[in-house]
Amino acid sequence: MRTRLRHVQGMTEEVTEEVTEEVLEAGAEESLKAPGEEAADAWILEHLKTMTLEEKVDQLFIITPEALTGVGSVSAAGEATRQAYDRCPVGGLVYFESNLIDETQIKDMLSGVQAISLERTGLPLFTCVDEEGGSVRRISGRGIMDVPYVDSAYSIGQGSTDNAFITGTIMGSYLRELGFNVDFAPVADVLSNPSNQVIGDRAFSSDPATAASMVGAFTDGLMTGGVQATLKHFPGHGDTAQDSHTEAAVSSKTADQLRSCEFLPFAEGIAHHAAFVMVGHISLPEVTGDYTPATLSRQIITGMLREELGFEGIIVTDAMAMAAVANYYTSAEAAVLAIEAGADMILMPADFASARQGVLDALGSGRLTQERIDQSLQRILRVKYALAGTKIF
Repeated sequence: MRTRLRHVQGMTEEVTEEVTEEVLEAGAEESLKAPGEEAADAWILEHLKTMTLEEKVDQLFIITPEALTGVGSVSAAGEATRQAYDRCPVGGLVYFESNLIDETQIKDMLSGVQAISLERTGLPLFTCVDEEGGSVRRISGRGIMDVPYVDSAYSIGQGSTDNAFITGTIMGSYLRELGFNVDFAPVADVLSNPSNQVIGDRAFSSDPATAASMVGAFTDGLMTGGVQATLKHFPGHGDTAQDSHTEAAVSSKTADQLRSCEFLPFAEGIAHHAAFVMVGHISLPEVTGDYTPATLSRQIITGMLREELGFEGIIVTDAMAMAAVANYYTSAEAAVLAIEAGADMILMPADFASARQGVLDALGSGRLTQERIDQSLQRILRVKYALAGTKIF
């Protein structure tokens, strides 16, 4: 088991290393490259050179199949999906209860949409799901397939890290069997505010050290099972009293307080090579000096997550249709601001067409540059290269 785990970790570490286009074009000394890195660089560069600007922008979005197709409820990958994906080959799709009926249907739908993606772009699609256990689960305990009920993270956190690892491995295994390759889990928040309602038992612990060790073990388990992990909700949603789904969520923590508490589980998950970090819509006025949500803050995303914590993987926003963003920004402006702040992928904008066009317009005006888009594409493609090489799609 540990040999397999080291293999998976090594793969993930390799695919989350950022390489600039200049380095890709110029090449690097053979002795400085990890095994397989040269092939990855060539694959990434080939795709970057052949993709149109519109195709690059499409890869920055993870949306629902309904937002892609315009159909009221999607439970298959048929002609409507094929035609819609041909127009807008997005980087990922995220599925909810209404999309997931039974084991055979899910497998057929996800294998079908992967075939559509590969035919259209030559790239695997991120097939995403929120499977945390407890109150947030799309598969476990719903009778979809013969898998054990996965308890809440807080219950798991009362036990050992070995149990967290095993639980993550089981979860990753059944998600991969169905055709998912990205899980929006584990929750890396510390439940530091007893009044918090949106996180609650979704967090492993109110103790940052315990939460950190559980996040690391669960992340290892998910990857061993065969799916990519997503640490959420940076910089930490456990201290807020508000729910960012319905209103602005504010934390009064200072930067030093974040470093001593909220950042610890994220740092641990990063050390265990999680491929994604999801940024939450949390305002931190004691850090930024205003109420800008973290998803739109360069100080939080680039300054703290990318530079201070050293995360080199894919930064994805929380759902941009949530009230903490959608009540204050248009879909177009929010998408552009998130990319300017350092986010790589935009999750579920309230209006996908408007958000997509907003990014294209920002590129046309020079507000965003193709170099900036390519930086995110390199990170996205590096993970997709790993998925293609290991058939985790």
